[in-house]
Formats: sequence, C-alpha cells, structure tokens
Amino acid sequence: MKLGAFSVSLAVKDLQKSLDFYQTLGFAQFAGEAEQGWVIVKNEATTIGLFQGMFEDNILTFNPGWDQNCQKQNDFMDVREIEQNLLKAGINVVSNTKETTSGPAHIILEDPDGNKLMLDQHV
Repeated sequence: MKLGAFSVSLAVKDLQKSLDFYQTLGFAQFAGEAEQGWVIVKNEATTIGLFQGMFEDNILTFNPGWDQNCQKQNDFMDVREIEQNLLKAGINVVSNTKETTSGPAHIILEDPDGNKLMLDQHV
C-alpha cells in the first residue's frame, strides 16, 4: 500500500515551548497556525506536527496523495481504498472515512500495542 508522506504528530502541552525546543534542534516551521494550536516543523526529510489541545496521544501520521513536501502526487492509493484493504485484512479501523466518496478524508487505526496511526488524506 502507498501510504504517502510520513510524520509524527505530537500532542503537546505548550505549543510555543515545544516549537522553541524543536527550533533549537534545527527544525523550522513549515506549515500551520499557532493561533489554532498547531504547527508543522521540518528538519531535512523529518516532519513533526505539534498539536496543542487537539488529541490526547501521539500519532504516527501518513498522508496519502502527498510527498514529504506536501506536494500532491498523481499516483497514490486513496484512503478509502486503503481502508477497504485494511478491513479485508482484519485490521480494526477505529475511526473510518464516514463513507465519503472522494476528496479529503481520514482513518485512524491502532497497532497491536495500542499506538495510533492516522491516514489523513488532504487531496
């Protein structure tokens, strides 16, 4: 399966402190709205999302249809197709696409240890 761009989404307590910390490590803000409680930072090919008050746990995030620079890919597997493949394989999808037919949608699943994965399609 083509899962798209990968990043780690961190649930942070203080967005500005976290942003300052990651900037000290050489990350630069790439996207996001601090006023809305989220920013995306990059250091070379590594992408981390910092989210304050949006979710409780850290999440492994994949973006079908995007490359690592958030550029649309023409050849990608739609999140709904991925969801159907996962369901056929017996993977429990915690949050589904709500049966939308095209465009942006997301699913959330958990690995055997309870780690959350989100497949978040923006295209």
